[in-house]
Amino acid sequence: MARMTERLTAAFRYAAQLHATQLRKGTPVPYIAHLMAVAAIVLEHGGRENQVIAALLHDAIEDHPRNGATRQEIREQFGPEVLAMVEDCTDADTHPKPPWQDRKERYIARLPGTSREAKLVSLADKVHNARTILNDFIQVGDELWDRFMGAKDGTLWYYRTLADVYTREYPGPLAEELESVVSELERVARGS
Repeated sequence: MARMTERLTAAFRYAAQLHATQLRKGTPVPYIAHLMAVAAIVLEHGGRENQVIAALLHDAIEDHPRNGATRQEIREQFGPEVLAMVEDCTDADTHPKPPWQDRKERYIARLPGTSREAKLVSLADKVHNARTILNDFIQVGDELWDRFMGAKDGTLWYYRTLADVYTREYPGPLAEELESVVSELERVARGS
């Protein structure tokens, strides 16, 4: 279990600086709230310090590729193990990003080959995203799907596929939670 250290504090500061101007899709919620939630989930599920740091930085490369500068900064400040986990959580490192469907299919295909440490970080990210999507759907209904490149069907496909992969590749309470949240999202989104 990770303790609050100077490295964790530095990672939080770095993440806050990188994502300072970002909001969660279609909301007034500062993006750092998502990163903090993912880090909390990792902590709650026994994550080590490097995993918690990777949770705080899991979107750094995807959102801020800056010609490799972000990768180099992460390697220099937090080490190669953190960088490897962040890379495993990254579905694109170019702007503009490749087409949504291709990106998601490639991410899903490489998940089984990622480290167990990275799987916890990635799963925590997907659990928080699924929780948020479900809660937002309950509040705003079908207009929610306009926020997502995959729209309703693509988003439901992606999270169902992720739930199935994690159930197989990283079984346990967190994968069970993702399965449960995705099942509820499918139920309410399909009106059944």
